Amino acid sequence: MGLVPDTSVLIDAEPRGQSVEQLVDRLRFALGDAESAISAITVIELTHGIFSARGAGSRERRRVFTEDVFSGLVVHPVSLPIAQLAGQIEGEQAAKGISIAVEDLLIGATALHLGFDVATLNVKHFRLIPGLKTVTL
Repeated sequence: MGLVPDTSVLIDAEPRGQSVEQLVDRLRFALGDAESAISAITVIELTHGIFSARGAGSRERRRVFTEDVFSGLVVHPVSLPIAQLAGQIEGEQAAKGISIAVEDLLIGATALHLGFDVATLNVKHFRLIPGLKTVTL
């Protein structure tokens, strides 16, 4: 059992001055001594946040925080099995008229592939993925 923090959880920690170590402690508190990892999609979203920041100070704070995230948590790539699972989920949900943002879909598929839950502040989006458990912190 493990936990994949969604980008929303990470973004919430940065402006509050929470360190990656404190964030990992929060994740462990939520699920016990479980493994935590992030999706490569989260790397894209966090990096986007660095370069879209207004002002050099904000950009630097985000850069330092994201580098800590990348060094403190395992990053899982979007592998062939994860991509296939995401395609299956997207196809099955689309057939029911349900649309899932590709970023959430890939983060959710990563968690399902690993047998992990997703920690998120955006439960509404992740509940669209069948079989995925969400944890709110």
